[in-house]
Amino acid sequence: MGRNGEGESVARTSSSSSAINRHSHANTKNTVLRTRPDPFLIVCRCFSVITALTAVLCIAVNVFSAIRSFKDGSDIFDGIFRCYAVVIACFVVLAETEWKFVMKSCKVLEYWAARGMLQIFVAVMTRAFPDYTGVQKDLVLLESISSYMLLACGVVYLVSGLLCIGHLKRVRQQEAITRDQAVKDLEDLERRREELEQLLLVERVERV
Repeated sequence: MGRNGEGESVARTSSSSSAINRHSHANTKNTVLRTRPDPFLIVCRCFSVITALTAVLCIAVNVFSAIRSFKDGSDIFDGIFRCYAVVIACFVVLAETEWKFVMKSCKVLEYWAARGMLQIFVAVMTRAFPDYTGVQKDLVLLESISSYMLLACGVVYLVSGLLCIGHLKRVRQQEAITRDQAVKDLEDLERRREELEQLLLVERVERV
C-alpha cells in the first residue's frame, strides 16, 4: 500500500508539472502573438531610412561643392551657401532618427508637413547654383539625383502630413510602446507565478 501511495503521488506530481508546462507554453505563444510588429510602423521606418540616406547624400554633395568653391576661389558665396545647406540637411537626418533630445528641442519636427517643407528646402538648396560650364559633370549629376530624391521624399512627407498620417504614426507608436510594456509586465508576472508553482511542487514532493 505504501508503494502504491508513493506511485500515485509521483504520478500526480508529474501530471501537475506537465500541465504547468503546457499552460506556460500556451501563455508564451499568446505573448508572441501579441508582440507582432505593426506593418504600418515598419513601412514608416523604411521610408525614414530612405529619407535619411538621401539627406546624407545631399550632405556629401554639398560638402564637395563647398570644398571646390573655396579651393578654386571661383565662388565664395556658393561655398557659404553650401555650408548652410549641409547644416540644414543635418537637421533633416536628425529628424529622421527621431532622437528624443532633438524632438524635445524642436517640437515642430514631429509634424510631417514641417519635415516635408524642410526637406524640400534642402533639395532646392542642393540643386541651386548648378555648374553650367560643364566642368564638373559628375558632381552636377549627383546634385540632381540627390536633390530630386529628397524633393520626392519631402513631397511625400508634406502630403502625408496634410492627410494626418503623421498623427496616425505617433498614435500607433504610443500604442506599440504601451503594448510592449504590458507584455513585459505579463511576462514578469508569469515568471513569478511559475516560480511559486515550482516551489509549491517541491513542498508537495517533500511532504510526500
